[in-house]
Amino acid sequence: MAKGEKKKVAPKKKTIKKRTVKKRIIKKKVSKKKPTLKAKPTRKIKENIVGEVTHYFPKVRAAVIKLKAPLVTGDAVKIKGHTTDFQQNITSMQIDHVPINQAKKGQEIGLLVDSRVRQHDIVYKV
Repeated sequence: MAKGEKKKVAPKKKTIKKRTVKKRIIKKKVSKKKPTLKAKPTRKIKENIVGEVTHYFPKVRAAVIKLKAPLVTGDAVKIKGHTTDFQQNITSMQIDHVPINQAKKGQEIGLLVDSRVRQHDIVYKV
């Protein structure tokens, strides 16, 4: 190389700088709701379930009830369902058109009712 000559320098390649991206941690805002108190059925109500209405005869105003507990004529019962809610005393019970005074668990009885009942209404002993 001579005195006045410059070195030939190869042009620098442009390099792309890699950015480090900080990951953002997004915290979801959790609204603190007050705990709601839901009415839970008490054991007393569950223990007093006598049966369930399986059929209703509107002309005779009688309900067929599948018993889950024994029942006696003169007992007070409450029949509760989606649109039904009333209390009454048992005045007449029948099995196969034969009047009876008491019925055992597992039997299907005909019960004279004061107002309309529907299938799946629950019968409670009061």
